[in-house]
Order: sequence, then structure tokens, then C-alpha cells
Amino acid sequence: MKTCAERLRAVEKVIEQGPYRADWESLSRYQAPEWYRDLKFGIFIHWGVYSVPAFGNEWYSRSMYIQGTPEFEHHVKTYGPQSKFGYKDFIPLFRAEKFDPEAWAELFAEAGARYVMPVAEHHDGFQMYRSALSRWNAYEMGPKRDVLGEVHAACAARGMVCGASSHRVEHYWFQGQGRNFDSDVRASHSRDDLYWPSVTEPEGMNHFDIAPAISPSEEFMEDWLLRTCELVDRYRPKMLYFDWWIQHRDVRPWLQKLAAYAYNRAAQRGETMVINYKHDAFPFGCAVPDVERGQFAELKPYVWQTDTAIAYNSWCYTEGNAYKPAEDLVRDLVDVVSKNGNFLLNVGPKADGTIGPEDRAVLSAIGAWMRVNGEAVYGTRPWKRFGEGPTQIVEGQFSDGQRKAFTSRDVRYTRKGDAVYLIFMAPSEEGRYDAPAFALQNTGHALFHGLVRELTALEGGAAPAWTRDETGLHIQAAPGRGAMPVVFRALVG
Repeated sequence: MKTCAERLRAVEKVIEQGPYRADWESLSRYQAPEWYRDLKFGIFIHWGVYSVPAFGNEWYSRSMYIQGTPEFEHHVKTYGPQSKFGYKDFIPLFRAEKFDPEAWAELFAEAGARYVMPVAEHHDGFQMYRSALSRWNAYEMGPKRDVLGEVHAACAARGMVCGASSHRVEHYWFQGQGRNFDSDVRASHSRDDLYWPSVTEPEGMNHFDIAPAISPSEEFMEDWLLRTCELVDRYRPKMLYFDWWIQHRDVRPWLQKLAAYAYNRAAQRGETMVINYKHDAFPFGCAVPDVERGQFAELKPYVWQTDTAIAYNSWCYTEGNAYKPAEDLVRDLVDVVSKNGNFLLNVGPKADGTIGPEDRAVLSAIGAWMRVNGEAVYGTRPWKRFGEGPTQIVEGQFSDGQRKAFTSRDVRYTRKGDAVYLIFMAPSEEGRYDAPAFALQNTGHALFHGLVRELTALEGGAAPAWTRDETGLHIQAAPGRGAMPVVFRALVG
């Protein structure tokens, strides 16, 4: 088995071979690939040991060690004191006895997903894949299966592009509160232990600061780099997603190494890849920005991604999840795509490996809409204007808990070839739809001077009647179209 030093030298060798160097100037030459812009809709998967307690959310492995939290009290009441039953004791209970990657892949494909992003390692430090760097992984413990590899194989067979998400960097401090009282974390000191290093952060530390009160050690960052490079080499993901703590000042030099390594490995295979980041962890232009549980209010000239979840309250399955309506998620998908973004939607399977009926119902409804209207989404690009209407979008992260009161006067535009798609965010009871962007004007300031040659409703049926005047394009279609967005294709010239 290679030593850590030998593995690090191998990483440096790949970086030295180029074409990317481990510096921002070199990495700024990166261009997001067109294939990524075409995909538009992907599935995020939060599944791990935290799915066993199914309480609170996916941060259970941290909160159960913070005295006074509901998770702490629930844990003591249900499983006993943390000194007798710690987080690692959930691993034998994580049996995944009904895990069927083929069934997952079929569900995601039917939902219309074009890419998949399983969480390879969450903050808890348990790897959901086969690893030579730690025995705390799903191949050797718990399910004793290479979950990431099996999901990739099943999804790739159905034409989906496969990625991997790493939340490892937060593990540095994630369970450190367990050192403040009698728990199994306090007894953990070895690098071979699940909880290592579990540094106790100062009270009141802001983890979103670019330079908070603690800094990850060089030993930990070497381990982080090697784990991520192992993912790149073993599974060849076309996309890598990172959670937020990578924006830390002392992590950024390691990001340069990782990005150069990943981009160079892809180049050696004659491929391109994507890295998703948050909070300006990368200088703009070196990777693809992501907005967690939120979106932009306006069209962006660059490709971006939002990641959100079917559940309002948790990324993983819990017994108290509150689920979003499918029509709200489709509207968010449409809004994001119209603004040059991709939409990554999270599913949280149960500990046994099944995906619950609530998630399945949402995915089924999305898939039914996408089968009819997908041409207005996949492979499209933004039009001159992303849309119009009375409903205002709250910009920024963690805004998805606010339901948007979209109306039939809210319209979004996408384009492909000589087609412009008019996507009305809610159906009209009278079947009346107006698109002001297509107004006829005799001035040089008109948004659209061309001709509308033909107008078609993607859901079929009788051809809609339409007129165009100085106030816009006016469509009269059949009323009573359910709750989902209504889409028309305008052929222009």
C-alpha cells in the first residue's frame, strides 16, 4: 500500500504535467463545458449513516453531541448516553437491505433527470464508496457495498452524467463538541478513528467567515486532498460538488491543487469536467458557482447551479420531513433555467435504501411534465430577457422556504434554434396568456423586431389562437390545465 507521501507525490506529478497549474491564473482559463449547460436538471442524493436515526436533519452526527439541542435529548432518550452509544454505533444499523440502484436510476430517469450527484462523504466522515484511505466506508462497514459505484453504474446505463459531492472539509470540527463531555468522541484521537480530528471550535465561531477562529491542519488537508483525488481517479466523476467550508482562507491553496488535478485528469482522458462551489470559494471563472436553496433574481451571463431539496427542512430522510409541491419545484426549475442555471434537486432515501412515497410522487409529477415540455428546458439557452410578470424573486441562498405566488402573468423565456419557448408559470382559468416582450414597436428599442411564424402548445390539443400588437403577444388557449406551468413554442424569424 502506498504511503501518504507517495500519494502526495503522485498528485503533484499530475499537476506538473498540466495543462492546468495549481494557481488561479492558470485555473481562470477554465470554461464550463457545453454538455453541462445542456443537462439542466439533476438529482442530488443525501444518504448515509445519518439516515438511521432519521431525526432532525443530516447534521444529526453533530447536533447529538451539542448539549441542550433536540437531537441531544432525543439521542439520550432513545439510544442512551453518548458515552455508551455514539454516532459510530449507528453504522451496523445502516444495513441498506432494500437498496436497489437500478430502481433508483429508473426513478431518476423517469423524473427527467440528466445528471446525478450522490454525496460521497458527508460531514460525518463516513465514505459511501470503496476507499483505500479509511476503513470507515460503506464497502467495509454497514451496507458493505460500493454505493457510489453502484449508483454511478446504474445511472450511466440510462444516459445520466455522474458526479460526486464531498462535504469532508467540515469534518475537521463537525463532531468536536463531543469532547466537552463524556462521549465516545472524547476517547477518539487516532487518525484511523471515524471522529478524527474533531477539533473543538470556540464558542460563537462563525463557520462562514473566510478566516474563522480555527484553521484546518496540514495533516487534515493532505488527507482531504488525497480523498478527493481518490474519488476523481476511482470513479471519474464528470462533476464535483463541494459544500461551503472550502472558502476558508487556509483551504484555498489546497483547492488550487485539487482543481488542477481534477481538470488535468479529465484532460488526460480527453474530457472536460465541472466543479461546483459556493460562497466565492473559487475566484470567479475558475469553476461553476452554486446557490444553495436559492436562486438569482436576474439573468446571468455565466452558467450557474442551484441545489435544493424536495423537503423544506432536511436534505436527508427524517420522519418529520415537510415536502414541497411538485408544481413549485417545476416553477423553480423553469425560473433557474431561464436565467442560465442548472437545477439540482435532492432526494433523501430511507436507511433501508428505499425512496419514500412522498419523494416518489414529486419525482413522478416532475417527470410527467418534463416528458411533455422538456424541449423547453433541455439544451436551451437564455433569450434576450429571462421573463416578466408581477412576482418578485428573493435573491440568494436559503430562500426556498418562501413560496412564490406565481400567476399566469408570470412568464419565462428560453430558446433553441429558431424557437423561443414561452413558459407561463401558472395556468390561466380563462386560457389567456400575454407575453409583453413580443410587443410590436416601430422604434429601434423594441426587444423583438422579428416575425412570429407559428405558435404551438407543447401539451398538444387544438392550436391556440394568437395575436400580436403594441402591447405584446396574446394567446387564447384551452382553460383548465391543472397546476403546472403552461408552455408554448414560438417559431420566429
